[in-house]
Amino acid sequence: MSLTLSLWRGLITLAVPVLRANLRRRAEVGKEEPARLPEREGFGAARPEGPLFWLHAASVGESQSILPLLGPMLAARPGLTILITTGSVTSAKLLRERLPRALARRVIHRFVPLDVPAWVNRFLDGWQPDAAAFVDSEIWPSLLSAAHRRAIPMALVNARMSDRSAGRWGRMRGLARALLGPFRLVLAKSPEDAARFAALGAPRVEAWGNLKSAAAPLPVKQAELARLKALLAGRPVALAASTHPGEEAMMMAAHRRLLPRFPNLLTIIAPRHPHRGEAIAADAGGLPITRRALNQDPPSGPGIWLMDTLGELGLGYRLADVALVGGSLVPHGGQNPLEPARLGCPILLGPHTGNFAETAAELLGAGGARLVPDAAMLAPCLADVLSDATLGGSMAAKAAELANEGAGLPERVAAALIELLPRP
Repeated sequence: MSLTLSLWRGLITLAVPVLRANLRRRAEVGKEEPARLPEREGFGAARPEGPLFWLHAASVGESQSILPLLGPMLAARPGLTILITTGSVTSAKLLRERLPRALARRVIHRFVPLDVPAWVNRFLDGWQPDAAAFVDSEIWPSLLSAAHRRAIPMALVNARMSDRSAGRWGRMRGLARALLGPFRLVLAKSPEDAARFAALGAPRVEAWGNLKSAAAPLPVKQAELARLKALLAGRPVALAASTHPGEEAMMMAAHRRLLPRFPNLLTIIAPRHPHRGEAIAADAGGLPITRRALNQDPPSGPGIWLMDTLGELGLGYRLADVALVGGSLVPHGGQNPLEPARLGCPILLGPHTGNFAETAAELLGAGGARLVPDAAMLAPCLADVLSDATLGGSMAAKAAELANEGAGLPERVAAALIELLPRP
């Protein structure tokens, strides 16, 4: 065990009282499910008989990306159960809503334990997975080292690592080798990501592409979509999707600037964390605003419709003439631009797209998205697309073409993961 890993295990164990207090605070504001807090300490195991594959996906985007894996994996191994762990309330809700009913009896969800050695050991001793896969960049020292000690075959899928992260891990090369070395397989999103993982000691690394580009289009209730399209017929609609603090004010300012040119403009704002809806509405500064969370329809005249609900971005993107992908006008790293791309919605991206850097670069290079360099340029960029249907149609078509390049990838990844399981 490396000195850094030993230090981490010791420090996080000392921090247990703080971690428990933080979990309680998160539960009070809706970021944890109070009745399920014991799962964060590794309790709640109910292992079924037969082989068990553990998939860990941190949040909503990662959870969405693994859904296409479940059917092929379960079909390939009769009797298999899949345990999915996530770290957010929104991801748990997404799985409840989108997991196909035919698969539900063979898929179990739990919240992942925090990286405290005793909690991780309790979790692994209770579930005893036969194999495991971690999605994206989920590298937790206690969790991975404990799984390795139990000789659980592991893969890292849809693996990504930014230059900045690679630099940090490079300064802890011994720890990086200790954590990455046990992976039987690392399936990276891009050749650049693959090179970074290989340089840090991952033994078998391949660049297979982005699972998020192979995910199914965001769902929508067709009757509600038809009702709202009829209600909004003829009106220009701009969307700010998955926004982070600061971006709502930018979008409202852009809305005000656009009103002289688009006097019946509807601006939809869908915050990344819907519990912020009340606070966002309070900061509307006199603009007409209605809230989806209160079952209110869009304002009948120009105004803001706050989509402060979960799981409805599929509706928002299908209604919008143009969408700003949130987290990109503030230094957060951006949300997934492939979601609007699949739905034929013209895309605007701010300069902060590090979470999806390769995808953003490809969309911008192909003309499937436009760059908004700063908040001052948001209104002009929105106006360009709102005023030119030909431009919007061209952007949407180019984005959709790029978004469909991942066809067949979930089946390939599922087959590779099944190979990690012991032979029946």
